[in-house]
Amino acid sequence: MAIDLERTFKPINIALLTISDTRGPEDDTSGDILAERIKGAGHKLATRAIVTDDVMRLTSRLNDWIDDKGIDAIVTTGGTGLTGRDVTPEALDKIKDKDIPGFGELFRWLSYQTIGTSTVQSRAMAVLARGTYIFALPGSNGAVKDGWDGILAEQLDSRNRPCNFVELMPRLREV
Repeated sequence: MAIDLERTFKPINIALLTISDTRGPEDDTSGDILAERIKGAGHKLATRAIVTDDVMRLTSRLNDWIDDKGIDAIVTTGGTGLTGRDVTPEALDKIKDKDIPGFGELFRWLSYQTIGTSTVQSRAMAVLARGTYIFALPGSNGAVKDGWDGILAEQLDSRNRPCNFVELMPRLREV
């Protein structure tokens, strides 16, 4: 498991969505962290938005981005907890074609290293929807760092060996 510097880096277009009833552009610190990491890794931040914890609004925004051929992946932050207003997994269940179960499992394992058993309260997940990856991270600063630094930085790098999400992109819409 390593970055093969002999391979060519292929930047992808990533949309960033914060799901929150309380955060706005001025205090979306988790979104800011992800935006910096996306651009710092050499990818393009295709678009960024904030929506409230509402299944219909969330699925509408995600569907628009999924249908946009200029977006390869979507990273969300927020709405993955257990409270009544946390609805990100429910929204993803409505639009997904396939689950990527290893993402949530690995996220919780990484998160356990920093927050212990509190990680069981996270419903972080990833899905594939009409050929677009969607990665749902919790809304805390630590969680987005764990998710990006521990999983996405490598899996969204086309040079990562033995495999990565980017190399699968041309085949995601196969039938």
